Amino acid sequence: MVEYRIISIGTLSRNRLWGESTAARTAHATTTLVRDGDRAILVDPSLPTAALEARFGERTGGRLADVTDVFCTTLRPVHRRALEALSDARWWTHETELETYRHHLEGLADSAGRLNPEQVRDVQADLTLLQRFEPAPDKLTEQVQLFPLAGASPGSAGLLLADPRMTVVVAGDAAVTSEHLLAGQVWDGVGDVSAAAGALRDLVEVADVVVCGHDNLTLLSQQWL
Repeated sequence: MVEYRIISIGTLSRNRLWGESTAARTAHATTTLVRDGDRAILVDPSLPTAALEARFGERTGGRLADVTDVFCTTLRPVHRRALEALSDARWWTHETELETYRHHLEGLADSAGRLNPEQVRDVQADLTLLQRFEPAPDKLTEQVQLFPLAGASPGSAGLLLADPRMTVVVAGDAAVTSEHLLAGQVWDGVGDVSAAAGALRDLVEVADVVVCGHDNLTLLSQQWL
């Protein structure tokens, strides 16, 4: 049976639904561990490595070395701070996300004359990092499926966990917080508002439980549909 556990609950730097107009904290994404058989899939390793290692131990009794796969719901840097500590795992993201982010970085590299040396190093480091990623298949395991949720970024995607008792979606930025989800509002940082609104509707139609991108899990019921 597929299992999931929140490793670290994320937060937004600025939450407009709390009346915040400027950054009030350091953003980090929710990190979730999904287990299916001998696969241990860590979704969005967002905290710095030392903090994530400690939190992983607190929440699982294990170590990051136990992780077999990493899945990034988006390639936004805030969702992948601890990637390099997971070098023994396979790294996955949606193919569209991988290709569009690579194209974005290559465009920046071509305009390197307008970047300072630190920015050039960052772009090259990200291009090198992308070489480790593989396009996620439609099914990562027998009970873990790719769930495209484009809008927050061009290739945003979650994971759908096919538990026989309920449908769980680890949603990433398609549902940033429980307040956004229950209000039917997309995050104000999405790349395509119309696509993001459609993804949010799809999510609510399918899921019984949503793991939000920068919040805890949220239970849905018919009264919110």
